[in-house]
Amino acid sequence: MADFSSYSPITSELDPPFAVVDLAAFRRNADDLVRRAGGTPIRVAAKSVRCRSLLTEALARPGFQGVMAYALPEAIWLARNGFDDILMGYPTVHRAALRELAADAEAAARITLMIDDQDQLDLIRSVAPDGARIRVCLDVDASLRLLGQHLGVRRSPLRTPAQVQALARIVADDNRFELVGVMFYEAQIAGMPDSSPAVRWVKRRSAAELADRRGAVVDAVKQVGSVNLVNSGGTGSLEISSADPVVTEVTAGSGLFGPTLFDRYDVFQPEPAVAFALSVVRRPGRGFATLFGGGYIASGGAGKSRLPKPAWPFGLKLIGTEGAGEVQTPVRGDTADGLRIGDRVWMRHAKAGEMCERFNTLYAIDGDQLTPLPTYRGEGKNFG
Repeated sequence: MADFSSYSPITSELDPPFAVVDLAAFRRNADDLVRRAGGTPIRVAAKSVRCRSLLTEALARPGFQGVMAYALPEAIWLARNGFDDILMGYPTVHRAALRELAADAEAAARITLMIDDQDQLDLIRSVAPDGARIRVCLDVDASLRLLGQHLGVRRSPLRTPAQVQALARIVADDNRFELVGVMFYEAQIAGMPDSSPAVRWVKRRSAAELADRRGAVVDAVKQVGSVNLVNSGGTGSLEISSADPVVTEVTAGSGLFGPTLFDRYDVFQPEPAVAFALSVVRRPGRGFATLFGGGYIASGGAGKSRLPKPAWPFGLKLIGTEGAGEVQTPVRGDTADGLRIGDRVWMRHAKAGEMCERFNTLYAIDGDQLTPLPTYRGEGKNFG
């Protein structure tokens, strides 16, 4: 496991707030993802990394292949910096980027857009001049519908084989587009900790339903054209997704960093490979210390699970009435009394790449070497 106490000596010349990535833990996490994928190639989710050097590090390892981007300007930037096989994870309506893609045959050959609606195709036609052929993938709703409830994220309107086939036919009939494949993201499996028997039951039920429907969808699309790509899964569902023979690749990214949202899964637990340091700036009372900064809140449903957590020294907790603040974060616990002004507290983020929006640099720890790696933000890029 990551040894937070060992980080302070090698980073002693740095002034917090700053962030580090433990490359040994990062590599072990990568190896574990490959093991869990069972031979199915892993596409790296760029939004969970947001650092070109670390994307390259992951893709250099056997078992990883391709990038999933979250924004089209990001995908074009990555393509022009040597990355190949870039799949968009989400639809785009970025008109300038679409025009840029259509005018760049090399980038268009490396990037696949994600769609789930004919209106998205119409928008692409309306803003992109005739030029390079645009590759597209169909995003299929992978949620579980049970007793009138929608269990999963609100993504694609495509669900049934007939619905997916109808859009596939529209793509295939337009020579401006090339149909590449289909994607399923089962967030209700990949993104939910195993926190109760009810959650575990939902995951099993959802996996069974999706395995049947995913095969039927792929068969329906094959009646229209070839299907070269069937993407599925996330860090939390690699075993389940890769076990389906129709799936050609899985996606993972957060598991490389090991954020706190993955601390409560039954079948795996990544090592904490990324952390950030904050300075103690106040001692407001016995059992308390106040840190500078720290309000790096993760996206999703607002709640305690989206807050960063003190990781070292052990025994510290956030204060419920204040949480993590933009300019100060109080912590409490018996070990707080041993902290002095200027000491450091190491924190872990709830999610993975989102933390990189707050730091220009990730300091890579590799043995006794410390190497600064620019994040997207550090390279002057913000695609949010």
